[in-house]
Amino acid sequence: MNLQAFLRLLPPPAALRGPLSLVPSPMLRFGLGQAVGTVLAAPLSAGALDDLAGRRLGVEVTDLGLSWVIEVGQRRLEVLPPPAEAEATVRGEVTDLMLLVSRQEDADTLFFHRRLQLTGDVELGLLVRNLLDQLPWESLPAPLRGALEAGARLARSARDARAGAGARTD
Repeated sequence: MNLQAFLRLLPPPAALRGPLSLVPSPMLRFGLGQAVGTVLAAPLSAGALDDLAGRRLGVEVTDLGLSWVIEVGQRRLEVLPPPAEAEATVRGEVTDLMLLVSRQEDADTLFFHRRLQLTGDVELGLLVRNLLDQLPWESLPAPLRGALEAGARLARSARDARAGAGARTD
């Protein structure tokens, strides 16, 4: 079996929607809070996000049916429980969000190709994007960086393999 055939066998992320719906919401919020807190630990402790204190950004993972609202506080982040409202929301499929976070695709490309959408306070969304673009990728712990990069590559390769199989007419 070649690599493309193997990648086509991997289920699309949407197949995880059902099992993820069984995970209690507080547990998902806690997991996201830990992940985002780890990624943004250095800029938070340095006060780089203090100008955003009190602001709320939503993240929607459309193919997984997940959404969160993250509130920036003074040197901390909090993933709020529903029915918290976001001032701006970034939405897209998990593969595209992983490509963005792992810096394998830039935000402008993903938005231009309509793989990601930004709604609400666009100025806030752009401010957050610019702040995240300035973060030194090397400051992330190497295992986390490696996992993000490998996961994003695998997700993109599997999506491309499934799309290529669907485009065939043989």
